[in-house]
Amino acid sequence: MSDDRAAQARRAVESVWRIESGRLIAGLARSTGDVGLAEELAQDALVAALEQWPESGIPRNPGAWLTTVAKRRAVDGWRRRERLDDRYAAIAHHLEQELGEDDPARAAQEPIGDDLLRLVFVACHPVLPQPARVALTLKLLGGLSTEQIARAFLVPPATMAQRIVRAKRTLSAAGVPFEVPERAEFGERLASVLEVVYLIFNEGYSATAGDDWMRPDLCREALRLGRVLAELTPREPEVHGLVALMEFQASRLGARTAADGSPILLQDQDRTRWDRILIGRGTAALARSDGLRLSRRPPVSRGPYALQAAIAACHATAPTPDATDWEEIVALYAALSELRPSAVVDLNRAVALSMAYGPEAGLELVDRLAVEGALASYHLLPSVRADLLLRLGRRAEARIEFERAAAMTGNQRERDLLLARAGECL
Repeated sequence: MSDDRAAQARRAVESVWRIESGRLIAGLARSTGDVGLAEELAQDALVAALEQWPESGIPRNPGAWLTTVAKRRAVDGWRRRERLDDRYAAIAHHLEQELGEDDPARAAQEPIGDDLLRLVFVACHPVLPQPARVALTLKLLGGLSTEQIARAFLVPPATMAQRIVRAKRTLSAAGVPFEVPERAEFGERLASVLEVVYLIFNEGYSATAGDDWMRPDLCREALRLGRVLAELTPREPEVHGLVALMEFQASRLGARTAADGSPILLQDQDRTRWDRILIGRGTAALARSDGLRLSRRPPVSRGPYALQAAIAACHATAPTPDATDWEEIVALYAALSELRPSAVVDLNRAVALSMAYGPEAGLELVDRLAVEGALASYHLLPSVRADLLLRLGRRAEARIEFERAAAMTGNQRERDLLLARAGECL
């Protein structure tokens, strides 16, 4: 086989893997009751695909092919062991019963909706620390390699590999069941899932460290996971609220950087470059979230993600910066602050206040937040304060605040932007 054909075949296998890996691991985890073992079996099937598909071509039903090969390899390996542990013997017997036709290319794809939802809740289980939930979600559901995840979060591959291994061991040691939580704890566990997906999106939207302002691949992966989750839990308003928020935010990705990668702030962006298809999808998802809430009795208010999506909608639907409904945004931030009190939310509310009622109104709240100290290590506090001071003509004070913010951020592009703004204050 030529090098070009081999490379094309490998890319095709990798593309199928990204689509099918979550479903494959979910089905295997249901069969084995062990997420770590399921991932190992899935990787074995991937190796088989890389060996066979370049010669035989991609099968008509690649997901079924991978599932069947994974189960067969597991059964063959365990049956060959001289001493077979009872647990694996039972799994092997169960897998043999599940295996139907001899030809994996013709094997029927099993229903995966419930399995995939179970895998989502396992990967985001509260027994794991937050960084481990993020890494495991991207590994199991996103189909990303350890190296890709490490690169996205700017840590060595060995560190990320250890994080993922520890996460799987923790799940096994804690005996976390492969199941959707009971209704009594469903809301709390779903909130953990949504938090993980949004953390992935935010790291892509505004990278916390490194040389790049954004990592769009992470945004797209989080949005894909959100859309899958919305299909799996169609009656959950906050899932649609989160999807709406990410759709609106993602619509601006193409306008947030210049050709050289330098940041372009919201008020300076070319709005003709915003993705109208994503804005339309966001509008539909937000309407679906609101519709589900209105259908409930008694009526309930929007949740935190739907409120943030409504704020993003105000920006996305304004044809120009001056047309933005800042008073509506102030009201939405007030509702969000009441629902989920947070200094970060109040800082955003201060920006909205300054746009709706003048910089003095925003600065008053920012100064109060500075005294309270909850955002002492958050670089956007001095950044916002600097911007408000500059609008008030207090240029020397603004320059000091921009420089302080630049010293606090870990992102090189953002640091350059803040230092440039400090230079404009001279």
